[in-house]
Amino acid sequence: MVLFYRGLYKNLFAVEVAEQLSSEDLDKLKWLFGNAEYLESPSLKGFFIGPRKEMITPWSTNAVEITQNMGIEGIIRIEEFTEAPNAEAPHDPMLQRLYKNLDQDIFLIVKSADPVIPIENIRSYNEQEGLALSNEEIEYLESVSERLGRKLTDSEVFGFSQVNSEHCRHKIFNGSFIIDGEEKKRSLFKMIKETTEENPNSVVSAYKDNVAFLQGPQAEQFAPATQDKADYFQTKEIETVLSLKAETHNFPTTVEPFNGAATGTGGEIRDRMAGGKASIPLAGTAVYMTSYSRTEAGRLWEENSPARPWL
Repeated sequence: MVLFYRGLYKNLFAVEVAEQLSSEDLDKLKWLFGNAEYLESPSLKGFFIGPRKEMITPWSTNAVEITQNMGIEGIIRIEEFTEAPNAEAPHDPMLQRLYKNLDQDIFLIVKSADPVIPIENIRSYNEQEGLALSNEEIEYLESVSERLGRKLTDSEVFGFSQVNSEHCRHKIFNGSFIIDGEEKKRSLFKMIKETTEENPNSVVSAYKDNVAFLQGPQAEQFAPATQDKADYFQTKEIETVLSLKAETHNFPTTVEPFNGAATGTGGEIRDRMAGGKASIPLAGTAVYMTSYSRTEAGRLWEENSPARPWL
């Protein structure tokens, strides 16, 4: 069942529930949505712009959690829509969809599971799906298939390509370098680490725990004198370390560019917090650089750099 609330700014909230809510819970939602109007109609006529039905937004996840904290049970999904004047209304097709009418089926997805596909030729499948498997990896998978006495499935081959990817394994960073037939003593990763080994300077910890630490300044701590019982607060000088890291998340993506970027930033904060006890996040920065999309004419700033070919 889907309930509809009309907000103050031509926005609508669609609330998917497992069963009809009580009048008290309906009033709670009215308050939560900024004194929105509860619409008793099971459907709305017109054009609306909203998220894809196939993908629950992070906004919805947070909204549902808020309702749970308010004591409202049975809410499955909440999404926000805006009214559009007509079927030609501009919207971002990457993130949004233009709906004609909103009804009880706006979140219904009619899709059965795709069949499991045995891969007859792993090398051809690698080219077809762009899995970037090396010759050694393809030969390894073929040997696995031979030992198992069956063809590997599409999900098995795809899963291997992700788990064994450069992002997860750093194969190129850690791989052997052979130049003019001579294998070098150091891998690229070893060369990167060697800088810190030869010039540690203020480095306290590096290349472990997913984050590095540099010796920081002395700081004045204002905290209870003891932490295992109620006590007076006091100030004292403490030694600090500052975290330093670079995140390698493959975000943003064309599926979720903005929330994807947030995932990359969140991963950075997570790694910093996981580096040691008493860590405190103070600020997070993120920079994502891509080539200009050049999807429209007349963008003079895009002429400042030559176009790059798209993969």
